Amino acid sequence: MRRKIEQLFLQWKQNPDRKPLVVKGCRQCGKTYSVLSFARANYEHVIYLNFHEQPSYKKFFQGALDVQTITMLISAAFPSIPIVHGKTCFVLDEIQECPRARTALKFFKLDGRYDVLCTGSLLGVNGYRNDLEDMEAAIPVGYEQIVDMYPMDFEEWLWAIGLKDEIFQTLRQSFEQETPIPESLHDTMSNYLLQYAVVGGMPEAVNTFVQTHNMQMVLDVQRSIVDGYRSDMIKYASKEEKARIRACFDSIPKQLSKENKKFQYSTIRTGARAKDYWSCLQWIEDAGIIRRCYNLQMPELPLAGNAIDNVFKVYMADTGLFVSMLEDGTQADILQGDLLGYKGAIFENLLADFLGKMQRPLYYYHKEGGLEIDFVMRYKGECTLLECKATTGQAKSLRTILNNPDKYHIYQAVKVGSYNIGRSDGILTIPHYLAFCL
Repeated sequence: MRRKIEQLFLQWKQNPDRKPLVVKGCRQCGKTYSVLSFARANYEHVIYLNFHEQPSYKKFFQGALDVQTITMLISAAFPSIPIVHGKTCFVLDEIQECPRARTALKFFKLDGRYDVLCTGSLLGVNGYRNDLEDMEAAIPVGYEQIVDMYPMDFEEWLWAIGLKDEIFQTLRQSFEQETPIPESLHDTMSNYLLQYAVVGGMPEAVNTFVQTHNMQMVLDVQRSIVDGYRSDMIKYASKEEKARIRACFDSIPKQLSKENKKFQYSTIRTGARAKDYWSCLQWIEDAGIIRRCYNLQMPELPLAGNAIDNVFKVYMADTGLFVSMLEDGTQADILQGDLLGYKGAIFENLLADFLGKMQRPLYYYHKEGGLEIDFVMRYKGECTLLECKATTGQAKSLRTILNNPDKYHIYQAVKVGSYNIGRSDGILTIPHYLAFCL
């Protein structure tokens, strides 16, 4: 499957001063496949060490961490794979399982003879562990390049199902010129969006959909991935927090079903307090499973400077996994456009999926008893309001802010919903499926 991160890998390899590259992200988002595919296509020899499947590989890094010693030990274990300057690439998979291997990246960079590509599923939560090996291993700050990888976004998903390049050109041209999409293409793309909402971007789920178009099989894959996340919470979290992390994670559908979608600890269980669950939520976020969307004191730039740290919404990083956490039958309801009151939560999570996979920080604006804007972002250099409608509808808060430029200093807004492209009263309306053009 074609992934955007491949371009980053090529840029990395073309840099003569490249550092070992660490690709981090949630489990099963395609890191290993993409890294291995790139390594095998660009190097004569690839040595692949998966520390999760083969814990015995940690022994290569138990003693001295100079490159000469490490490569000598590895060459003895893999005598058929030549280790040649400039032609051999080391792929260290699930590097969080071997902290000393990550420490060794500094010495690979200083040595300079071999390229190293790494993946890590739970690097963000590694600091929660306190075993002796972790405490002794230093992170090689300044000697590694870290990049984030996410599940497939909508554009990559469309590549996977075989959408032609000329279709993308038509969509982007219409978006840039603000001209309506031809009706037949608009209907087709709207259906693709609903399929993406159900399937999401986890590569195994996407591949199952492409091969079978059997939504039950897709759901089985997704629920297996979610169960794997729950297992990680048991394996990697501290003993005191295992149950609280699970409860926090399982509360997400209920959090988004509320009229006011602000994350409330009392939704996890009656009487729950922030001080008891804050670190649990942080664990799930650091694992790449969720994203927070922070409320703003005022909708103005800089957004990070206006964010309220303890007032936020929580979205699943992948909309397909979010839908899989809902009751059976939800997938069919989405595909048929029959969601009743819950459709707002699904389409908000869908837009958060789009924005998050663009690596955009998430913000919204809610003023008690008054205005509410689903998302606020920097777009074309300006603070921009972004309103998400499951179908069509009024956007009173959005108009109120635009009609008071002296107070809010905001001059542009985008309304996403079941529309074609258009502009009215300074508001650009676009269909949900075009949000990837933002």
